[in-house]
Amino acid sequence: MYPSRIMHTIKFLFFIFLFGQVPNLAFCQPLQIEWPEHVVSGRPCTLRIIQHDGAVGPIGVWVDDQMIFRDTTAEISMPLTLNQSCNVTVVQDSARISRRFNPLHPAWSLLPPLLAILFALWFREVYSSLLAGILAGSYLLAYSSRGAIEAVWVALGDFPTRHLIPALGDSDHQSIIVFSMLIGGMVALISRNGGMQGVVEVLARRAKTSQSAQFMTWLLGVLIFFDDYANTLLVGNTMRPVTDRLKVSREKLSYLVDATAAPVAAIAFISTWIGAEISYIEGGLEKLPEVGLGAYQVFLYSLSYAFYPIFTLIFMLLLIGMKRDFGPMYVAEVRARSGATVQTAASSDHLRQPDSEPAGDADFIMAPGLTPSLWLAILPVLVVVGLVMLGLAATGYEAQIWNDPNISLSQKLSVTIGQANAYTALLWGSFGGLLTAVFLTLFTRRLPVHDAVESVLKGFKTMLGAVVILILAWVLAGLTEQLETAHFLTQQLLSVNLGPGWLPTLTFILAALVAFSTGTSWGTMAILFPLVIPASWQLTEQAGIPHADAVSILCNVVSAVLAGSVLGDHCSPISDTTIMSSLASGCSHIEHVRTQLPYALVVGGVSIGVGTLPTGFGFPPWMSFLAGVLMMALIIQRWGKKVVD
Repeated sequence: MYPSRIMHTIKFLFFIFLFGQVPNLAFCQPLQIEWPEHVVSGRPCTLRIIQHDGAVGPIGVWVDDQMIFRDTTAEISMPLTLNQSCNVTVVQDSARISRRFNPLHPAWSLLPPLLAILFALWFREVYSSLLAGILAGSYLLAYSSRGAIEAVWVALGDFPTRHLIPALGDSDHQSIIVFSMLIGGMVALISRNGGMQGVVEVLARRAKTSQSAQFMTWLLGVLIFFDDYANTLLVGNTMRPVTDRLKVSREKLSYLVDATAAPVAAIAFISTWIGAEISYIEGGLEKLPEVGLGAYQVFLYSLSYAFYPIFTLIFMLLLIGMKRDFGPMYVAEVRARSGATVQTAASSDHLRQPDSEPAGDADFIMAPGLTPSLWLAILPVLVVVGLVMLGLAATGYEAQIWNDPNISLSQKLSVTIGQANAYTALLWGSFGGLLTAVFLTLFTRRLPVHDAVESVLKGFKTMLGAVVILILAWVLAGLTEQLETAHFLTQQLLSVNLGPGWLPTLTFILAALVAFSTGTSWGTMAILFPLVIPASWQLTEQAGIPHADAVSILCNVVSAVLAGSVLGDHCSPISDTTIMSSLASGCSHIEHVRTQLPYALVVGGVSIGVGTLPTGFGFPPWMSFLAGVLMMALIIQRWGKKVVD
């Protein structure tokens, strides 16, 4: 009897689950209705009605007891804005089809990213934290157009079908996954064939102390300025054996890698960021001809106010030069100097002794019987860098730009790389680097074919955990976009009635919050630039500010979007660059976020206090830079503790 009841219950639940996956359609011959998949209070959605079989008649749309629409068109696509729970009914003659909607208050859009972030920081486990945020977001979307109970099953079914697959189907996301796997395979092979050991020995002769190892990591991060993804994976994987040998913590390495990647790429004249930045700025300026500046000019002028990226680079130098750290980073550094390290990102967040290698590290040790060879690692890395640069030039080249004598060489290079397809260039570079590593390994007879292929496959395997995190982060970012999290935050902060001088600071805070919540600096810029550029110009015009001062505030606002996006990206555990930095450095992702967060917040606070806020009211930027460097040095001297080698 009980097994029978259990089977009936399972069948019932299975039926509900399948029912929840039926597309959001309603059929009542001759009508076909496509209901909105989710509804956010006060935001427009679309209701689509199609009449079949030539039976075109008057159609009425009712919200509760009020008719809001009437038409006889065969195919209707109407905007629908709902502010509270209600029944939406479509009526044609005697046919009536109704659906109950529960519009979400925009504040609920903050729940999924906040849940993921809080869970990650509290439980120190990122996979389940991201999944919790995703399921919460999926439930909210389903609840807005379904009942509370039905939404549970719909949300579970929507996760793989409506959220996961679109994230995997994005070509840019696919490129990042393949690029990461190829780099992982290349690193594993050049480690196994003795190339990485050759690099380590050469660098070790120059980096003889933990201080010099950290400086070389910082320098490499600055030199690889053209792309943040390439920066994190190349610098992290190259310097990890050196910093391990000199007892620099993986947390410090991942901070140096992460904090040089986006800040350098964001302010470089030639990088994969420049095209997106110029495009976003141009979108905000297109209806403001009175500004009198082009998008590239605004970008260049805005660098005078790029306090957070520049302060971040200087802050790292101060930490290295003064040999001081504070907060959880100090604890990690003291532990590393004593000989204990932290297990890799693929393992749990517990201490181990350096003699006990974590799972998989043996695959990255030079094979027995080989001698280190520097060029087996240098040549593949040079091929990666060279092909990436060549790919950027090839995919961004435009004859009209290069044939124009009125455009300077630096502008031509910036426009070319800005228009380039960075993902294509990264794929060319990583694939070429892997092929070069395989060829050199086989040509020099360092490893047999079978062992070389096994090393590459094991390199792919090491990237699996990070790829899963990236995918989950992309899914969560897609949910925050559907829930319009950024729009809600933007409207809340822009509604604050303050003078134009406060706008750069408010914009910086807004950009940081949006990037922190969504995990994407590029997405933050795409959302905010079209909103804050016209808003800042309008506020300065209403205040009667002179044109030159208005342009200064505008450039400050543009820089605040860029800098705030990078700050939020650094602080967010769901950011893809933060994830890739911990991956490349072999550091637990949660430990990376936990140790980096205080440093990012300190630099962010200094950037606001002596940079963005005073310059918004006319304070000279060069004086702000001097004051900021002095303040950061004083903070490190006062609260930092000496780390003894």
